[in-house]
Amino acid sequence: MGSPLILSHGVEPLMEIVFLQVIGALGFWVGTIFLGRRIRRNATKDAAQKLSRISHALFWVGLVLPECIGTISPGLTHFDKLLGFPPLPFHGPLETVGWLALAAGIYYLVVSNFALKTFGAGFAAFKLTRHVVHVSVYEQVRNPMSLGTYLSYIGISLIAGSTYLLLGTLLVVIPVHAFNLWYFEEHELRARHGVSYETYQARVPFILPWRKCQSLRKQGS
Repeated sequence: MGSPLILSHGVEPLMEIVFLQVIGALGFWVGTIFLGRRIRRNATKDAAQKLSRISHALFWVGLVLPECIGTISPGLTHFDKLLGFPPLPFHGPLETVGWLALAAGIYYLVVSNFALKTFGAGFAAFKLTRHVVHVSVYEQVRNPMSLGTYLSYIGISLIAGSTYLLLGTLLVVIPVHAFNLWYFEEHELRARHGVSYETYQARVPFILPWRKCQSLRKQGS
């Protein structure tokens, strides 16, 4: 008796939320292509500022809002059951890994936002930076806030034990957002900050600190 009740009251609204998440990610991806082409044709500071605000709006509407709606209804732990996905195996160990990833993600989010406000006179996606920030976690990677977001998404997926959330994070959210960083935001930052960002870009890794770690090991050897 429980299964028909779930199907009648859960699946149809759930599919609407899944559809909203897919359309949101697709819209963000298409918007990134449009913005990337625009900034290549008009790489001025004024154009970069306007296009950057559009990109941030697309990010919040296309990626963040649908995820927030899914968190409220049906909830993070209900997607797999309603969609017929098996839950993640080894829930205990993976939950521990999830909490570690979430803690690391929160660290990067908090510290990067503090550095942006303190050294760049900006704040997250709401206020564009006036200066290139190259200290604190920005010495490790050029996009520590995005790295923190990715780690947080992965951590929450593992804590919830959700196959759907983890696959959505790894196959949709992270690739689509990283594409935005690479195809649009890097060009937008060069248009706004010029040589100072190009120098920083050549020195610091994109999203993972492997190159930085390798250079530190070479210096120590």
